[in-house]
Amino acid sequence: MTNESSVLARILFVDDETAILKSLRRTTQPMHAECVFVDSGAKGLELLEQKPFDVIVSDMRMPEMDGATFLAEVARMYPESMRLVLSGYSDDDLIMAAINEGRIWGFVHKPWEDNQLLVTLSQAIAAQQMMVERALLRHTVERFTRDHKESFCQFIGRSTPMQALYSQIERAAPSRASVFITGPSGTGKELAAAAVHQMSPRANGPFIALNCAAIPADLMESEIFGHVKGAFSGAVSNRDGAASQAHGGTLFLDELGEMDIALQAKLLRFIQTGSFQKIGASRLEQVDIRFVCATNRNPHEAIEKGLLREDLYYRLNVVALHLAPLAEREGDSTLLANYFLGLYAERENKELAGLSQDAERLVLRYDWPGNVRQLENCLHSAVVMSPGPLITSSDLAEALQLSSEVRERLTEVDDLQAPRANPISAMSPVLPLTPASGQSDAALRPLADVEKEYIEFAIAQCEGNVVQAAAVLQVSPSTLYRKMQSWSSVKSA
Repeated sequence: MTNESSVLARILFVDDETAILKSLRRTTQPMHAECVFVDSGAKGLELLEQKPFDVIVSDMRMPEMDGATFLAEVARMYPESMRLVLSGYSDDDLIMAAINEGRIWGFVHKPWEDNQLLVTLSQAIAAQQMMVERALLRHTVERFTRDHKESFCQFIGRSTPMQALYSQIERAAPSRASVFITGPSGTGKELAAAAVHQMSPRANGPFIALNCAAIPADLMESEIFGHVKGAFSGAVSNRDGAASQAHGGTLFLDELGEMDIALQAKLLRFIQTGSFQKIGASRLEQVDIRFVCATNRNPHEAIEKGLLREDLYYRLNVVALHLAPLAEREGDSTLLANYFLGLYAERENKELAGLSQDAERLVLRYDWPGNVRQLENCLHSAVVMSPGPLITSSDLAEALQLSSEVRERLTEVDDLQAPRANPISAMSPVLPLTPASGQSDAALRPLADVEKEYIEFAIAQCEGNVVQAAAVLQVSPSTLYRKMQSWSSVKSA
């Protein structure tokens, strides 16, 4: 389409007869469209290479290149165009074949009525514009979905801090730069490190993770660099450390601030040179490693307290990633809670429909000082201990060891925020009680029919989720499955 606001579309007409082209030019003068007329398919293809046309109208019978061949080529190269045929009635079989093969959208018979031609062209323009708008909408939705992910690698979350984190990881991962990750305990720093590795060119290489806080200080050097047999008491054989194991991949050092300050100096030399020496060995080994480190401490405070070498920090802190605490990730807590509920309900073979309204309020309002790790453990415990069919605030409070006063405060209904409607409470209560169509107001219906109708309506309101429908109807899911099976048996009989 052109940039002129007065022009709605651009139409290309192709016909080898000069008289036909003159007639078309006269007929289309009233249209708010840019119309171009050429006498061969070859010229039409040349024009299409120079600028796009929304609608292409072609004669069927032309020398050198017939209309079927021309429109087939247009359909292949410019599938978004609307393609029409001008033809005699003798071409009807060819036209139907072209329509069925997707080469053309419609046709106009020769000789045509001017009004008929104008209406057909207007409809083609409208269809083409609708197709373009639909494509733009699809691209917009795809871009929004791409830019606003609910999940990313192994992360779950759609909050603004998580969208920023996903974007940072996508930009940082392809590089060779070292990454330094900060954030409170339980926010998923190892997941972030794994995501950097998975999205990097090293994805097929090893990902080796060491938790510096979990390894005794006197064993840490051996864990990183390895040792040779007899290097110290207990070294009964040669052992590769994380440095050797991570060759060609990524080495993740979690809780770096817990590493002995003297060992940090050796680590700095290793990072700068790419070479190291196993304990007790006489030769250096060269490796190709990307370093990702993390700490739940404030790095600058750790430097001031002498727990983290300043030169090591700045050598590693080429790309900085920060994981926000769960309390700052608006809406992510319920998303995660439902994910963990489904995960552990399946693992524990429990039939649970979801979170009750008061449980959702507790999840949203609780601070979660242990962040995602605490939320996951809480949901796992609630799934195991809950009698179902819904996880309630009492189940969560028991898992979190909250007092009844705290639970009530976290679950009270805010006057300014109405609770989310129960899917069944929103139903019209008269639905199963009103007579069936065609019956008198006084007509009564069999109870089995009323029950069947209400159960089917409940399942539909729960978007086909039988377990959730059973929860809101306060019956066992197996009860609904048995009834559905009995209805199916009656129908098949």
